[in-house]
Amino acid sequence: MNPPFISHSSRLAGLRDVLCMVVIAALVTGCRVGPKYVRPDMPTAPAVTYKENAAGSADAQLNGWKQANPSDAMIRGKWWEVFQDQQLNSLEERLNINNQNIKQYFENYMAARAVVRNARASLFPSATIGPSVSAQGTGTSSTARLSTSSSSQSYELSGSASWEPDLFGSIRSNISAQKNAAQVSAADLANETLSEQASLAEYYFEIRGQDSLQVLYNSTIEQYKESLRMTQSLFQTGIDSEQDVVQAETTLHTAEANAVAVATTRAQYEHAIALLLGESASSFSLPASPIDVHVPYIPTGLPSQLLERRPDIAAAERTVAQSNAVIGVYKAAYFPTVSLSGSGGTQSSTISNLVSTSALFWSLGASATETIIDFGARRANVQRYEAQYRANVAAYRQTVLNAFKEVEDYLVASRQLAEQAEKQQRAVDSSSHYLSLADTRYKTGVDSYLNVITAQTSLLSNRQSLVQVQTQQMTSAVQLIASLGGGWNAQDLPTEAAVAKKP
Repeated sequence: MNPPFISHSSRLAGLRDVLCMVVIAALVTGCRVGPKYVRPDMPTAPAVTYKENAAGSADAQLNGWKQANPSDAMIRGKWWEVFQDQQLNSLEERLNINNQNIKQYFENYMAARAVVRNARASLFPSATIGPSVSAQGTGTSSTARLSTSSSSQSYELSGSASWEPDLFGSIRSNISAQKNAAQVSAADLANETLSEQASLAEYYFEIRGQDSLQVLYNSTIEQYKESLRMTQSLFQTGIDSEQDVVQAETTLHTAEANAVAVATTRAQYEHAIALLLGESASSFSLPASPIDVHVPYIPTGLPSQLLERRPDIAAAERTVAQSNAVIGVYKAAYFPTVSLSGSGGTQSSTISNLVSTSALFWSLGASATETIIDFGARRANVQRYEAQYRANVAAYRQTVLNAFKEVEDYLVASRQLAEQAEKQQRAVDSSSHYLSLADTRYKTGVDSYLNVITAQTSLLSNRQSLVQVQTQQMTSAVQLIASLGGGWNAQDLPTEAAVAKKP
């Protein structure tokens, strides 16, 4: 099959027309419809300082809680190091490497970046190439003396290209939306990482609290055993009654049962840490060590800085930007779509002639389409995503307000727990003195053993409460740091240019 004859002047005219279309398309490509993105304002202006920072009384500060100075440097990077606990530091490093939830969010982020590169590819022409060979033949007939047949071959090497210039910014708006989506994914990764790190620190201090309770119960049980032996001796000598012995036994067995419950709770926290570290709970163990109450000084900065410090706020804000860009995609649907295409190649009945000029063929074309009637479909799409944008703005503002609430919650908790710990220590001292008096009066025969049991129970309860308050002090410090964003900053969020690059 020979290619159709096309005169040289006709070829030039056709090529000129198509080039004109390309130039016009390139010039118009600068247009982009859709709303310009502006970061949403908050309904109220941030305060100069956090309310609970200013509310800290002199009493609370004297009891160990220190107000944060807004001018102090904020925590950056490995925030858990402020606790000065080497074992916690080691666990956090293992979590950052092996936590499966963090890995999942990381791969989601990498997938989102791949979507950006896929969207960018739509800006450029697509081209295909396809060599082919075919053979044709007619049927054969034969007689005793005659046999005839005929066949022919055809060789072709051709290619084609097509391009839809982004005249009104539909593709670029979609790219912006995908870049914003990738930034949302990056912020989600940072937020999940912070959440997992904070959970590990909280579980770690809860275990240390359980270890302190275990030490408390172990020493208490030994004291109760000694009291039981003394009561039994006095009963055998006729000084004490059997009722006193039974009361001593009951107190001892209750303490022993509570000690078992402490061991159960500790094991469950240990299993939770193993899960965070991506390890089997069956093979992970953490050496026992009582809690070391060292509440670090935590600079809070200014409330206005919180918007730049929390990854969940960054994710919410980037979601708003994404929905804004999507509006541009659907507004571009109101305008025509232009498509440019071309194809060419060589075709010959013999391979040797494929490179000859007579075997060449080509074609160029341009088309434009515009929807005339859609019964409001495009308008409905625009209205849909405008409503989604407003919903995301509300979600962003709610995220910011919740962030302020959390910081205020943990600030007041830190301040009040410091006061509570100081007062609880006084209660421990008083109940210890009460037990000493009750024990002396019992041994001298003034009071019954019931007073000793009451004093023992009071001391154990107050010591338990003190350990629990001290544990809450440490976990509340972790929660305050997490509510401030840990060591994250908006500068850590990858830019739109960064998420578009190959990893």
